[in-house]
Amino acid sequence: MNHPDDLLQAAEKVLAVLAQHHLDAVVIGAVALAAHHYVRQTEDIDLGVNADVPTLRALVGSLREAGLEAELREPDGEDPLGGVIDVSGGFGLVQIISYAGRFPAVIEDAVRLSTLVVREDSPLKIVPIPHLIALKLYAGGHKSKADIIELLVRNPDLELDEVRSVCARYRLGGLEELIAESRSV
Repeated sequence: MNHPDDLLQAAEKVLAVLAQHHLDAVVIGAVALAAHHYVRQTEDIDLGVNADVPTLRALVGSLREAGLEAELREPDGEDPLGGVIDVSGGFGLVQIISYAGRFPAVIEDAVRLSTLVVREDSPLKIVPIPHLIALKLYAGGHKSKADIIELLVRNPDLELDEVRSVCARYRLGGLEELIAESRSV
């Protein structure tokens, strides 16, 4: 297993390259789940961004110039994501996941509203929990639904009306069923 500090440093380096392209990012995925009291095994850091494909292509070049291995997976017409860049090395994997052209408002709002960081003095912002739940609803599937239930169970003081409001703003359905299921756990 890779050292967590190496992975965080690599993610911070990736964030600096993103800033060169005027891109903001927010930490999503398992690291964000852990920050919101649901720890599950992970060996990567996922960064949510809004970048079109030409910007992602330019970003790959900049990441490589910074000494990082980077590979772009471009979206097709059916892809719910706007592209993914895998940044890999001895530190592990940092994934840059673009929601541009698919679900950009949630990333814009999460970046603007985020107050939590991965560690003191880090520029890596964690997605707020209502927006994390919205991303999981958007992703769909059994694992994402299970993640939402765990988040609800492990955050009993969560303002459900705020979560409902965020999900309604993005026209996402299915939250009420997951809230009900979390109450039966």
